[in-house]
Amino acid sequence: MSRAFVKEDDFEPPPRPIVLPPRDDPSFDTLAAEALLESARIGETAHAELATGYHWGEPRLRPHVERIRDDAITAGDDRLEQVADRYLAVRPRRSRGK
Repeated sequence: MSRAFVKEDDFEPPPRPIVLPPRDDPSFDTLAAEALLESARIGETAHAELATGYHWGEPRLRPHVERIRDDAITAGDDRLEQVADRYLAVRPRRSRGK
């Protein structure tokens, strides 16, 4: 096989670092919501879930995501608005036995 057809550049850059304050910092949830949405924008949601400790659609972050979505609408950032809407469309899981 010709080397012209062999993909040797199987390099995938590492995910962007996510820097967050300690969990007990009052700004943690706001920054976690921002990190989840920005990571989803570029296809790195799983990385942000690991970094923040929150799953996509976490109800605790809804107020922050709503504010971010409103800011995105004001700024005309259609992609961020779309990602925030996807987050807000997730329905919380119900506990078993309830």
